Amino acid sequence: MNAPPVETRGPSSAGAVVAQKASFDSPLKLRSGATLPSYEIAYETYGELNAARSNAVLVCHALNASHHVAGYYEGDESNVGWWDNLVGPGKPLDTRRFFVVGNNYLGSCFGSTGPASVNPQSGKPWGADFPVVTVEDWVDAQARLADRLGIERFAAVIGGSLGAMQALQWTLSYPERVRHALVIAAAPKLSAQNIAFNEVARQAIITDPDFHGGHYYEKGVVPARGLRIARMIGHITYLSNDAMMEKFGRLMRRASLGFDFDVDFEIESYLRYQGEKFSSYFDANTYLRITKALDYFDPAADFGGNLTAALARSRAAFLVVSFKSDWRFAPERSRELVRALLDNRRIVSYLELDAPGGHDAFLLDDPRYHGALRSYFANIAL
Repeated sequence: MNAPPVETRGPSSAGAVVAQKASFDSPLKLRSGATLPSYEIAYETYGELNAARSNAVLVCHALNASHHVAGYYEGDESNVGWWDNLVGPGKPLDTRRFFVVGNNYLGSCFGSTGPASVNPQSGKPWGADFPVVTVEDWVDAQARLADRLGIERFAAVIGGSLGAMQALQWTLSYPERVRHALVIAAAPKLSAQNIAFNEVARQAIITDPDFHGGHYYEKGVVPARGLRIARMIGHITYLSNDAMMEKFGRLMRRASLGFDFDVDFEIESYLRYQGEKFSSYFDANTYLRITKALDYFDPAADFGGNLTAALARSRAAFLVVSFKSDWRFAPERSRELVRALLDNRRIVSYLELDAPGGHDAFLLDDPRYHGALRSYFANIAL
């Protein structure tokens, strides 16, 4: 998923922000049965926590984003938060009213403990030995971060895509600790097709000669070819056919057909550029684990596939948003979630938008979408 272009300054900007880290020495038992003896969570905050500690909103990120949700870094004003168009003073998630927390999940490569971090037992990077983590594990770690920040209950938890799955899991793992959940461009579980896309991407990485079984850090190399292909595969699924046709169509990169295997079309050049850029900053071991976390997410699995039974423990009010052009997490998947919540007599608002952006539409500046989020947040009592 890609962050939209945004301005770095102005009255609606969250301004210069500082990334922070919270260190935890208490072991974290993971769903796999493995245990992290200690770990760090990278996070940022925007706005002020009120005296009643009732205005905190947790933002959960998707696959390749991070805790840097809004604002910019001093001295690096081009490094703007991935949801800066949503979060800030006067924006739909207004930091004059809410205390917003952006966190980086475990297993990431952007500051929280992950495969590239040092394993305290070996003194070397974890590499392939870093355990597979799940959405449930991330939420458990986020709950510890909330404790550290003095937040007993979130006014809301919000996320898009994989971030939305975390928002949903919050209402199940800690039903008394979240009052509202905003679940955007998500599904209650992945389809077989989605799992298939993830597996092809993982195989591109694993079969790269520079992967070295996940211990490539010690070799001083990066499985860049595999990462490039994985990103290209993923990127195709984030965009709709209409968005691709509008942006690229069959535009040519060179004057005439080359009758070779270099770039002929603009879309080929774009995908190669996205793959190259991604491979320069994202960690392959992280990619493997994050896509597995996506595959494994299925709240209904322990309830015989009955989503209504799985969501019975939730207590939050919900806003569910889907986009008609999102063929990866299509609107009917969001409607499954809405039906199950209504079966449990939960308060649910549902918005289905005819927006052309595909799965990435949750990151874009659609006035109807942002207007709905603005209205929802404005009606959250503090």
